Amino acid sequence: MYKLYCRLYQNTFKLVSYFLPWREPQLLTGENSLSKLPIHLNSINIDRVLIVTDKGITSIGLLDEFLKQLKEAGVKYFIYDKTVPNPTIYNIEDALSLYHVSKCKGIIAFGGGSPIDCAKGVGARVARPKKSIPDMKGVLKVRKKIPPLFVIPTTSGTGSEATVAAVVSNSETHEKYAINDHALIPQLAVLDPMLTVKLPPHITSTTGMDALTHAVEAYIGKSNTEETKQNSREAVQLIFNNLYESYINGSNIHARKNMQKASYLAGLAFTRAYVGNVHAIAHTLGGFYSAPHGLANAIILPYVLEYYGKSVYKPLAELADLIGISNSSDTDEQKSKKFIEAIKKLNEDMSIPKKVSCILDKDIPAMVNQALKEANPLYPVPQIFSKEDMVWLYQMIKE
Repeated sequence: MYKLYCRLYQNTFKLVSYFLPWREPQLLTGENSLSKLPIHLNSINIDRVLIVTDKGITSIGLLDEFLKQLKEAGVKYFIYDKTVPNPTIYNIEDALSLYHVSKCKGIIAFGGGSPIDCAKGVGARVARPKKSIPDMKGVLKVRKKIPPLFVIPTTSGTGSEATVAAVVSNSETHEKYAINDHALIPQLAVLDPMLTVKLPPHITSTTGMDALTHAVEAYIGKSNTEETKQNSREAVQLIFNNLYESYINGSNIHARKNMQKASYLAGLAFTRAYVGNVHAIAHTLGGFYSAPHGLANAIILPYVLEYYGKSVYKPLAELADLIGISNSSDTDEQKSKKFIEAIKKLNEDMSIPKKVSCILDKDIPAMVNQALKEANPLYPVPQIFSKEDMVWLYQMIKE
């Protein structure tokens, strides 16, 4: 009966989604495209901005040239660089204070998924000053225009520059959840491959696998449109053709550019078609142990796909055909298994572990409950998991 309720909820939401205000951000793309952003800010009369980033970005000087360009354009900036991996409610409130004190007119997110999520959280709080972050957890709880948001991703994985989601961690309850609202789609995104050239290999690999997880979970779900399926397919193909090259040769601009495109397309796909049980489990690992999100997704993905069994044979067979690893004589089951093996090989080639080392048995019941609460009834997954299913999966991924 509960599974029937979940499917009714998902089908209703899919129907309603056709009438929601979907949009895509304006894009600045290509080498050194970041230099165009200060000019754009001038053109729309934004002269005071909050820059949300992290200490890693500021310490290596990745912001320096951009700050110089902002200054030359007469744009005053105020930097919040205390964002932590899996950004917390405290991060958002702290950055919000700086936004108000500095009388900012817009927000720039500069970094990976964490600064982008933090910046979106700040925007939501500006739009809804009487609502706390927990009050906005879930779907369509903002529903008011946020300040202009400009996103500059420095990794190729989260796709946050294209999505309705901001993922937040509550450090007191170990809960990690999403705020989903069309108001959080950025106004403009800068896809400048030069910003990703010096990414460490382990960040390149895990963020790339995050993008693959987005594309695959969107593709195998039950809320696809023709557009999201095409975006997922293109993202999967780009990732299998370019991720390993980006990992072993970070200065390959062509591969870096293609990975940025893949991340963006996967973001477009999952923001409309949603993710699934892989993400529900990964978010608990982030909330309980601050596990890097991309790493968690990379490890979990093949286990969940195998557990889905025949419910994903057809879509995974299509993806296997797409990346050229199947034979015409193969059954859908054989193709599906080849695709999962290709994911495992990509992980292995990039030194991503097969298990999660930080899971404690005593935490599994609480994590199972949180994962089920996140996934059901919202995520249109191929197979709705029970508590027993989730317990088995946590035991499988645990080292």
